[in-house]
Amino acid sequence: MKSDSQKAKSAAWLSFTVNLFMAIIKGLAGIFGNSAALMADATESISDLFSSLLVIAGLKYAQRPADDNHPYGHGKIEALVTFGITSLLIGSAVIIGLRSIDSLQGENPVPEGFTLYVLLFVIAIKEGFYRYQKRQGEKTGSSSLIADAWHHRSDALSSVVALVGVGISLWGGEAWAMADEIAAMLTSILIIYNSYLILRPALGEVMDEHLYPELESAIRQSALEVDQVLETEKCFIRKYGSGYLVDLHIEVNGELSVREGHAIAHKLKDHLTQVYPQIQDVLIHVEPSTSD
Repeated sequence: MKSDSQKAKSAAWLSFTVNLFMAIIKGLAGIFGNSAALMADATESISDLFSSLLVIAGLKYAQRPADDNHPYGHGKIEALVTFGITSLLIGSAVIIGLRSIDSLQGENPVPEGFTLYVLLFVIAIKEGFYRYQKRQGEKTGSSSLIADAWHHRSDALSSVVALVGVGISLWGGEAWAMADEIAAMLTSILIIYNSYLILRPALGEVMDEHLYPELESAIRQSALEVDQVLETEKCFIRKYGSGYLVDLHIEVNGELSVREGHAIAHKLKDHLTQVYPQIQDVLIHVEPSTSD
């Protein structure tokens, strides 16, 4: 049975293959179909290729065990990879936007009719793969895989915009040929917006924001299942790569010895890491019960 890291790597390689196929299909269709919107889409797919490679490299690096310089491991690389992905997205959006503005100043040929069918095919593939990639990212807890999934959703949405632009151009003829270029410009704006949606959770991860209330509630409830744990106080959760680091304060009978409190903490740690495999480590602080 594959581990979460192996599943994430498999999904990332599949993403790379799909992006390569999409870049070739859209690029050829854009060239032979006279569609600026499709060429803009192809440009984004090329950036998708690099983002998939970043995800693969990041997942591999994140697997490295803890060492003297990285006592918590190397999981934070996933958030940094997400920053790299969004940088590629924004860069491709700027290129698309500048090309579209430049093209609007010249003659705009009407796209070929077959480009509509290419776009419909691309939208179906990309939306389907977004759902698959997001599901795998959530299962494995990989923020970079989820970011890559949103990259596919961004691609699908930009293809929808391109579809509308090409459709208007074909319907209106030469008088409406600029709709294809306008669609490409709207695509660039859409890509930048989606870049923000991808970047925000990764930034929260780096800043150790409190983003996991459901997991916190579950941890508190599970802690009370351990014998002699009377109550929980503080519970801080940080995401670290595909897993979580937890700081938990518990209350026990104040009459217990240090040795007994230490044993309870170890028992609780073993219990939590067994119930929640995504928890990499738990630091437990033992306090005397306030009711004593």
